[in-house]
Formats: sequence, structure tokens, C-alpha cells
Amino acid sequence: MLSALTNSFKIPDLKRRLIVTLALITVYRIGCYVPTPGIDGAALAEFFNRIAKTQGGALFGIINMFSGGAMERLTIFALGIMPYISSSIILQLLTAVVPALEKLAKEGKAGYEKINQFTRYGTVLLSVIQSYFIALWLENPARFEGLRIVMQTGWGFRILTVLTLTTGTIFIMWLGEQIQERGIGNGISLVITAGIISRIPSAFHQLFVLISPFAPSRRQIQPFTLVIMAAFLVGVVFAVIMITQGQRKIPVQYARRVVGRKIYGGQSTYIPLKVDTSGVIAIIFAQSIILFPATMASFIPNPAFQRFAQSLMRGHLLYTSLYTLLIIFFCYFYTAIVFNPVDLSENMKKYGGFIPGIRPGVTTAEYLDFIMTRITLAGAVFIAVIAIFPDFIMAWLKVPYLVASFFGGTGVLIIVGVMLDTVKQIESHLLMHHYEGFIKAGRIKGRK
Repeated sequence: MLSALTNSFKIPDLKRRLIVTLALITVYRIGCYVPTPGIDGAALAEFFNRIAKTQGGALFGIINMFSGGAMERLTIFALGIMPYISSSIILQLLTAVVPALEKLAKEGKAGYEKINQFTRYGTVLLSVIQSYFIALWLENPARFEGLRIVMQTGWGFRILTVLTLTTGTIFIMWLGEQIQERGIGNGISLVITAGIISRIPSAFHQLFVLISPFAPSRRQIQPFTLVIMAAFLVGVVFAVIMITQGQRKIPVQYARRVVGRKIYGGQSTYIPLKVDTSGVIAIIFAQSIILFPATMASFIPNPAFQRFAQSLMRGHLLYTSLYTLLIIFFCYFYTAIVFNPVDLSENMKKYGGFIPGIRPGVTTAEYLDFIMTRITLAGAVFIAVIAIFPDFIMAWLKVPYLVASFFGGTGVLIIVGVMLDTVKQIESHLLMHHYEGFIKAGRIKGRK
């Protein structure tokens, strides 16, 4: 590992990409501390400390996680990259149901660039809408239990907030695209990962307070419990890596074809069907739905509605059961959107490919759907277990949710998936460099 890291900085192109990536992520983290004009940061922090202890703090916690802590400080990056993610998911879902977008997606690079442009427009639209409602929410002192968040209300503050937060989101989107083009790894995913990793020092601080090494009388976590937590952390990370990398390989044989003087086909390959096709998207959808009533209960003073929202808080059986079912449902829903066995079987048949023992065409599509349905069940159950595992850790070991969140949930899935993808890209650069270096050393100079 250390030798590979050292070799990464010996390759000029890879070294430049790594430095560009780190520099752009640093710019993003600095922007997470630049405050939005007209906001009393101390009063806002006090409000978030209060709401974090109620049922309404759950959804705010998710938004804060994706924004790297910028939401609770309401900085220029308060919206984070969530509008871009939402726009991407909406466009991806529309591509599967709108024929014009589906046709555009099959046009290759030109179609991809057009859909990406639509995604940018959608990001701007969502950012404007969200930032406007955030401005209205901040102006209402009744929502903040007597705290005065906005120094001077009015249309001037609303327009300034909309421009500031929307520009911040567009700038983050631009940073992600620059990392994608000039850096290493997936830019948007690295921005999200940097925001999640930035919460680790706060989690360690809370854990250190609970351990209290210098005051055993106030110790809430015993050393043996800490060892158990470390073992669970290693086990969860290992399991997430295995499921993220897990795939079912369907063998495919291509018939030999003679076109003119050339022979095509005759080789064997395979179709990799991922066990976890949806990734973190299923958890994001499920969290957004199940936490919405709890968040609205903070703003709707209705006793019946608040009692219903109370039953959907973490730790309740209804919350755990409904959350698990929603994750499994969205795993199947997203897989059905992105995986089309009919198109895959038709493309195989078009190029002379077939699965040994399976008739081409409709039978192949039914076989692929049969396999995908069953491996998706395994992936969906695992994702559901990982999603509720932090709640189990929090209830069993009596640790804050910020500490327990690193034992599963959205954060761990994103960190592990992005790190694996980035390491793969670095390895490909290293292998390419070694290959080129070997050929260059053995090259025979021709006569002048």
C-alpha cells in the first residue's frame, strides 16, 4: 500500500491529478465555513442544537451530512450537492419512462452530454426553489422558539439568500466536474465523501468524552465495549466491501461469424450482475419518506399528527419495520429502472451472443430477470441491515448517533464505494505507467 502510494507521486500525470483533486476538495471545505450574509450564526447553531434533540432533527441531520456540516452553519454551501443528486435521480427515472429521453440516452456521448445539460438546468431550478423556501423559513421567528436568526427581513434578504445558496451549489457542481476531468475519481462522489469524512473528528471527540480516560468515575463506555465497537466497525466495512464488489457472472458465448475475409466472434465472456445495484439511492429514498412526517411535526402543532410522527422516530418498532420494507422496495424499484433484461437480451441476439443452455430472445430475458430478482433480494436485505445497524449500536452501546452512524447507513456505503472506485482508477494509472515504461525501455532505435 505504501509503495503504491509512493509510486503514485512518481508519475507526473497521476501526481498532477492527485494534487488537483486534493486542492479542489480543500476549496470545497473552505467554502463550508464562509457564512451566508444576513444570518446570525450563533442563534442558528443554538436552534440546531435544540432541534437535534427532537424528532425533527433527523432529516436535518441527513441534509447536514451531505453538505459536510454547512447546513447547520448555513454557509454559502448550505444546500450542498443534494440538488444535483436529486436532479440526476429525476432525470434517470424520466429516461426510463419518457421515450424522447430514452432515445437521447442511446445516442452515445452526444446524448449523455445533452442529458447532463438538462441535469444542470434541473439543479439550478431545485436550488432556487429550496433556497427561497429556506429564506422564508429563516425569516419566521415563530419557528425558532424566540431566536432571531435573520438580522433584516424582506425581499432583499430573500433574493440575496437565493443567489448565494444557488451560486454555492453551482460552484460545488463545477468543482465536481473539474475533479472528474482534471483530477482522479468521481468528482461529485468525492465531494460528498469529503463532507462525510469531515464529521469524523466530531465523532471522535464525542467518543473521547464518553470514554473519559482521565476521569474513570464519569466513564460511560468501558474499554471492553470500545474493543467490541472496533471489531464491529471492521466487520461492517469488510461486509460492505464484499457486497459492493459482489456480482453474479452470467457466461455468454458469441457465435463465430465470417464477414468477408474476417472472422468475428467465437469468444466467451460474461455479464456481471451486481448484487447491490441501487447502492445508497434506496436508503436516501427510504429516509426521505420515513423522516418527512417527523420533520413536519416540528412545524405542525397538531397533537394527533405529532403522536403519529413520534411513532416514526428512531428506536420504535414501527420505524424499523417500515424503514426496512421501504429500503427493500426501493432496491427493487431502482433495479427495475436501470436494468432492462429485454434490451440486454435483444442486444446479445443482435450480435450473435447467447447464454449456454438458454434460448436467445424472450427466454434469455426471462432468465436474466429471474437471476436479477433473486440476487437483488440478497442485496436489498443486506442494505436494510446496514441501514438499521447504527440504531442497534446506538441503543445497545448507548453512544450518540454521530458515533453510531459510522457503523453503517448511508455514510459508510458512500465512503466505501467511493474509495474503492478511486483506488481502482489509481491502480489503472499505475498499471498503465508500468506498461509504457517497459515498452519504452525495450524500444529499438531505428536508423536516421
